[in-house]
Amino acid sequence: MLTKFETKSHRVKGLAFHSIRPWVLASLHNGVIQLWDYRMCTLIERYDEHDGPVRGIDFHPNQPLFVSGGDDYKVKVWNYKQKRCLFTLLGHLDYIRTTFFHKEYPWILSSSDDQTIRIWNWQSRTCVSVFTGHNHYVMCAQFHPTEDLVASASLDQTVRVWDISGLRKKTVAPGAHGLEERLRNPASTELFGTGDTVVKHVLEGHDRGVNWVSFHPVLPLLVSCADDRQIKLWRMNDAKAWEVDTCRGHFNNVSCAIFHPRQDLILSDSEDRTIKVWDMARRSAIQSFRRESDRFWTIAAHPTLNVFAAGHDSGMLVFKLERERPAYTTHQNTLYYVKDRFLRRYEFGTSKDLTVMAIRRNGSSQHRSTPHILAYNPAENAILLCSNTTNTDTAYCELFPLPKPSDSSTGSDLVVEGKRTSGLTAVWVARNRFAVLDKNNQLVIKNLRNEVTRKVPAPSCRAIFYAGTGFVLLRDNDSVTMFDIQQKRAMNKVSIAKVKYVVWSPDMSHVALLGRNMLSICNRKLQCLCTVHENMRVKSGGWDESGVLVYTTSNHIKYALINGDHGTIRTLDVPIYITHVRGGKVFCLDREAKTRVLAVDPTEYKFKLALINRKYDEVLHMVRNSRLVGQSIIAYLQKKGYPEVALHFVKDERTKFGLALECGNIDVALESAKALDNSDCWNKLASAALNQGNHQIVEMAYQRTKNFEKLSFLYLITGNMEKLAKMTKIAEIRKDVGSQYHNALYLGDVGERVKILKAVGQETLAYLTAATHGLKEEAESIAESLSSRMDKLPEVHPNAKLLQPPPPIQRMESNWPLLTVAKGFFEGHMTAKAGGMAAELDVEVMGGGEGWGDDAE
Repeated sequence: MLTKFETKSHRVKGLAFHSIRPWVLASLHNGVIQLWDYRMCTLIERYDEHDGPVRGIDFHPNQPLFVSGGDDYKVKVWNYKQKRCLFTLLGHLDYIRTTFFHKEYPWILSSSDDQTIRIWNWQSRTCVSVFTGHNHYVMCAQFHPTEDLVASASLDQTVRVWDISGLRKKTVAPGAHGLEERLRNPASTELFGTGDTVVKHVLEGHDRGVNWVSFHPVLPLLVSCADDRQIKLWRMNDAKAWEVDTCRGHFNNVSCAIFHPRQDLILSDSEDRTIKVWDMARRSAIQSFRRESDRFWTIAAHPTLNVFAAGHDSGMLVFKLERERPAYTTHQNTLYYVKDRFLRRYEFGTSKDLTVMAIRRNGSSQHRSTPHILAYNPAENAILLCSNTTNTDTAYCELFPLPKPSDSSTGSDLVVEGKRTSGLTAVWVARNRFAVLDKNNQLVIKNLRNEVTRKVPAPSCRAIFYAGTGFVLLRDNDSVTMFDIQQKRAMNKVSIAKVKYVVWSPDMSHVALLGRNMLSICNRKLQCLCTVHENMRVKSGGWDESGVLVYTTSNHIKYALINGDHGTIRTLDVPIYITHVRGGKVFCLDREAKTRVLAVDPTEYKFKLALINRKYDEVLHMVRNSRLVGQSIIAYLQKKGYPEVALHFVKDERTKFGLALECGNIDVALESAKALDNSDCWNKLASAALNQGNHQIVEMAYQRTKNFEKLSFLYLITGNMEKLAKMTKIAEIRKDVGSQYHNALYLGDVGERVKILKAVGQETLAYLTAATHGLKEEAESIAESLSSRMDKLPEVHPNAKLLQPPPPIQRMESNWPLLTVAKGFFEGHMTAKAGGMAAELDVEVMGGGEGWGDDAE
């Protein structure tokens, strides 16, 4: 049993899988209902409205609904999208044991300790039928998957099969007396359902109370389990039902028993703390799983996937009976894989899929053991198959010579006897030698006749992997070691825990070590180049022709570059296992060992690879012709120091503005600033433009933000006296005396300064200014007005001189000699494309000289 997910909680009494989403509902003995995502191992929602234990739980197959029933005698219908209870159905008089939706009709089936079974219409919210006949608690009641039948199990030691075709015709079937008539006259529902529901079969055989009954998905079979510790298999037809056989092996009350949805198996769990798997043909237990201190109460199967859940005293566990990963291997353009006990060959180029031979499985004890590992030897045209058993005593490997291709036209009729050897894992180590890891931790080297040629003591390990001729990789719990078989010594070692799969690049220069939730890429010397951690389980991987690892998780196809860059290529509906990657195609196998080809877009990782390898021509081609968009690629380019390339992918103006400033592209930044029209953006643009000497854009930015002080100073240093005079007038209109006085200082206009000082009442300063700078008439006029208020006028300094800025030598109409801006390969090409000229590959200088240009003569 492979445990995929486990929870810790109060006792779990009911379980239900969602038909599509990776969800499982668990109803608890403390009255709580939990909704779990078993793939992500997270609790999605918690519902707490029942008073007392909740025993019945079920998802609707199509609607966003689930139903629950508890010890508070209530049947509740919930909407998981709205996260609330929609309504409550009342009618039962004792604990409710199970609740189930019908797959087609708007019905809910409930069983109760009040010795009745009820069918409710969840659309009209009424009870449409009551089944009576059991004379003890009804522990379980279920609809037949396809027919108008209901099966019920009771502590009265019987299983009953009910015919509900009359009820279906009366309440659901169209016609004059169909659903509409029943809804118009709900009071006409007969109390005990006589005529609507009829007992078709009463199955007697259990010696104590029956806890569960289930229909087979397709065959006319039922399975029941009881407190007599027995599981009984029943067959029925239209006339009668009879007991087929009894499965014995549990040592306490059997809580639940169900059919495997796709195999001839029965699963049961019991208060003896075990889950057992039974062979329907032989009626014997083939697997048993035990918990130390928890009794099991319920078990559920996913309707379509190989996933099961079992509830126990301290929580629940979601598990698989066996691994679903098919055994496969690739050699050049060919895939070899095992499907339904046949070895098949698939050609990637022609898509031909042929049966090579049938694989005979010897021994009754291994009749359900599926191949775990497949290794192909092209030199001798032979394969190695290793079992997936976890028991080291029964683990084995088999050597099969393959028939010639000409003989494989009838491969399904060819049965080749394998040469079996005990061992955990086997890999090819030479043209005619293979190594087997035995249970004593020795490497046993064998020839093609399955004869031992030598034994090599190896460091402690749990598995071995192929590593080229004469080498193997030894995997321990916390490391992987490269071992030289000829020299009998470890060559290199890397500390990576719990590696499950190894994927070599075609030239054997790099190796991907895949763990449960991580992968590491190493070189041939096992030096770790990068490690990628995942939230989901890593399933498989393959190298494409450009040296990029493409790998899959439970629901994504992703990529990883050897420098550590990684990303998502596409999502998956179901897990797949990559066999080959070529261009935009991913060849893979699904869990049913069907070959599939998925189309992917490799542009993103090829773009990153070209950047890393400095293949700028390829990058430029992708920039112009590909549809690379999204925040991830923009952030990547910015992080790697290519903001000018990221500019070509940005649609958001704020992001574009930031990138343009980062790479010094003032023109693009100006366009974005105009679109944003934000004072913060204009200030940043002004600062960047001033650093480059582009005073025309600085002027525009100051004008947009109305930064008059900086604008006046800009006009002063560029020699634009006319605009500086305008700034004085604007300051006067704005009544900004300080700015007006500053502008008068910049212009050297003494008369304006005197005028401003008089206007603000500073006549003493106005007199000193006029007298100092030789404005006699103005000084005398001010002196007359001051003489009436002051005894003595302030003295003028004899050495005072006129403070006036020098006249500009040349008015700067154009921008200053600009700062040297390096244009990389990409900007150069884009500029050349716009101007119709050939781009330069290195640096284009926008000004003369070095840095700031030569001084003007």
